[in-house]
Amino acid sequence: MLSPLTRAALLLLLGVFVLLGWLFQKRQNRQGTRGGRISPPKVAWLFYAVYFWFIVCPAVAMDPALAPAARAVLGLFGASMWIRGAAEMYMLYVSRNWRPPYGIGHDVLCIALVLGALGWHHAHWTGPLTGSDGWALALVGLVLVSLVIEIIYAALFFHAVEGATTGEEGVWFADEEQARFRRINRLTFTLNVPMYGALAALLAVGLAPT
Repeated sequence: MLSPLTRAALLLLLGVFVLLGWLFQKRQNRQGTRGGRISPPKVAWLFYAVYFWFIVCPAVAMDPALAPAARAVLGLFGASMWIRGAAEMYMLYVSRNWRPPYGIGHDVLCIALVLGALGWHHAHWTGPLTGSDGWALALVGLVLVSLVIEIIYAALFFHAVEGATTGEEGVWFADEEQARFRRINRLTFTLNVPMYGALAALLAVGLAPT
């Protein structure tokens, strides 16, 4: 379904992300690392979201094998995420004033952008759909579900740390030892299973040679 170049890039970067996730957890869980320790379920979710939002969606959006309407929706979302990523890195590591409500606001904006883009191209989606159209629409649906889940996680985390995410001692991640994060970690582990399964199934279809 996807072009050979896109398939190769997604598979290569998947391997890179698996390695980066393992290295990131080791680094982040050293004593005194900025942002605090991070639990395995949260590492899994973080790299799922980054790979899906920052890599898969833009790569698919640039693939000429898909219809322009699908590429426009995913491209708009991917561009918005890359802008958010740059701003978030600056606010975390330079100005140190990142707060989860900023991310929640952006997630809501992304949902509005995706739905708006779908509506703008409604004529394409209401007609007969090809196999690639159906696949792209399922990918967009997974984007929307993942954004809702991220909003829930961010709200629960912000409540758990009582807003203490800024400054030198700001906490950015849920670890696996503190009682205040147990509910979040259990929920994240539970939802990681279907979310990984859905993305794996879509990638298996998209990466299959035609």
